[in-house]
Amino acid sequence: MKINQIKIVNDRMDNFIDALLPELEEIYKDIHRNPELSMQEFRTSKMASDYLTKYHYEVTTGIGVTGVVGLMKNGEGPVVMLRADMDALPVAEATGLPYASTVVARDNEGIEVGVSHVCGHDTHVAWLMGAARLFSEHRNLWNGTLLIVFQPGEEVGRGAQAMIDDGMMERFPKPDIILGQHVMVGMAGTVMHRSGPILSAGNSLKVKMFGRGAHGSQPQTSIDPVIMAASATMRLQTIVSREIAPIENAVLTIGALQAGTKENIIPDDATIKLNIRTFDEGVRDHILSAVKRICCAECAASNAPREPEFTTIDSYPITENDAVATAKVAAAFDAQFGDKSLETKPASASEDFSVFGRNWKVPYVFWFVGGTDPQTYLEAQKNNLINTIPSNHSPKFAPVIHPTLKTGLQAMMTAALAWLE
Repeated sequence: MKINQIKIVNDRMDNFIDALLPELEEIYKDIHRNPELSMQEFRTSKMASDYLTKYHYEVTTGIGVTGVVGLMKNGEGPVVMLRADMDALPVAEATGLPYASTVVARDNEGIEVGVSHVCGHDTHVAWLMGAARLFSEHRNLWNGTLLIVFQPGEEVGRGAQAMIDDGMMERFPKPDIILGQHVMVGMAGTVMHRSGPILSAGNSLKVKMFGRGAHGSQPQTSIDPVIMAASATMRLQTIVSREIAPIENAVLTIGALQAGTKENIIPDDATIKLNIRTFDEGVRDHILSAVKRICCAECAASNAPREPEFTTIDSYPITENDAVATAKVAAAFDAQFGDKSLETKPASASEDFSVFGRNWKVPYVFWFVGGTDPQTYLEAQKNNLINTIPSNHSPKFAPVIHPTLKTGLQAMMTAALAWLE
């Protein structure tokens, strides 16, 4: 649609959106109270599939384990895919909200963990359910085909690829555009967009180093893997500071160093877990290569009995918005939200959303929706304390329900209407 047509449709829909918000709030709170870990989203996916069925979509379930796709053909026109992720995090919630999660579950390694939606995927599901209903109930206002996609396993970087591997591209029409959004720290009521890279690539590795265990009183009989891991941890920090140009953005974090069980025993092995964030594929490849080079060199320097073992924990590609498609979305957002439509800087978080567009080889656009209480955000901004606001993945991350629900719903519909006839 043209910009003026989108504005007319949105104005006509405003009362319907307001009437829908109480239902979406209850859906949001229900999902928030009942979070599910990645690739275990059985309850959430059933809620989504039942909702799509109720509003007359052709529904396919169990794609990539728990993925759900709703298809609605409404005459001739473009195919628009809207996507939301469903999974929660292995984090015990500490928001103090009356609808806070108290769920405890076992992760893939059998460890008991608290589970919560402190990344905001509960909001994403509510947004997409609301958009699906409104598009269904007002089919007289648009022409084209909608693909409504509820995706599992974003937090482990496996869900989008699992759906692709399960035949998604063969089972559904090829989209002309793929659209997605994420609630973030930012003033509630705003939408934040940009062309080009908007989210970083993310690569997480586990490196196991092998030595020879011994009694602490006889270190000469050992090959100490703790020394290898500690030395590697220090040296790995020089990759970004000494091997990457200052104008490039990159972060390397060692999040875990694990070795031994007793103070007087030198263990047989040690493990480090690290995470890399980059905005350029060449930089990413250089860092990955340097990590292997340094870890192997440290083990060789200690005369380790074997080379270290490298295991990929997860891998996310760069989310790089198509320039032409982003300009189209941004123009629609500017018309709808006025000065609350903002151009943003790239975020160093990572997503597997772009896997769909990369595999289908079609343009995609991803943007952010602010979820922070406006007064709280302005006060923090005034005092240069933005970084103190609990962000995504913090146990205290808690987007305000209003106006966040309405803004995200409007944003999703506005972006979709930019393509639908």
